[in-house]
Amino acid sequence: MFGGGILLPYYAQRMQSAPGEGDRVSVLIADDQRLVRTGFRLILASEPDIDVIGEAADGIEAVELALARQPDVVLMDIRMPHMDGFQATRKVLASTDSRVLVLTTFDSDEYVYEALRAGASGFLLKDAPADQLVTAVRCVAAGDALIDPSVTRRLISRFTRSIRPAAAPVPELTAKLTTREMDVLRLIARGLSNPEIAAELVIEESTVKTHVSRVLTKLDLRDRVQAVILAYETGLVAADQHGR
Repeated sequence: MFGGGILLPYYAQRMQSAPGEGDRVSVLIADDQRLVRTGFRLILASEPDIDVIGEAADGIEAVELALARQPDVVLMDIRMPHMDGFQATRKVLASTDSRVLVLTTFDSDEYVYEALRAGASGFLLKDAPADQLVTAVRCVAAGDALIDPSVTRRLISRFTRSIRPAAAPVPELTAKLTTREMDVLRLIARGLSNPEIAAELVIEESTVKTHVSRVLTKLDLRDRVQAVILAYETGLVAADQHGR
């Protein structure tokens, strides 16, 4: 299974009030442009629940700092000297519990696809508004997956068609989950957000969040990203069922 997975249109809007001390999010910024790093730092450091704990100017430095400081989220540029963001993402995820949010100026399927394979939990264009960057960091830190909405559906379609699923759903998977949790996992794999899942199943959004959390815990998954990969690779969802 890939180290990360597919990136979903989960633009969950969270409360902007300061959370408790235990809810603080630590962030490492990796970008080869000093002005970009400074801009991200100013945006994020102004939030009461976010701490910027380091900056890296290339991929190698990003990996070294991530290993040393164990941030909750790494903001990872793609084009960096010495080691690109894809390689750095793989190394960070292989050795830490950090999550990676890839930031790029390129709205390209190829870049998103490679970020997906590297295991990133999110993908956002650098020209996204400041409030979306902050929301993205919080979403990824919370275990949600996020991608710029402009490339979501076509990416799901392209990626899932490349997977060779099992002939039938893996029994161990179905045995671990309740019928409702299986329903939620299928809808996650189709790219639905929590509000969309709630509408589809005619249940409260808070109930969906509970089911999602239980699915991830029972299957020992890092986030929704890995849940999608598992659903397709085990045959729970067929590649031609990604659409609504």
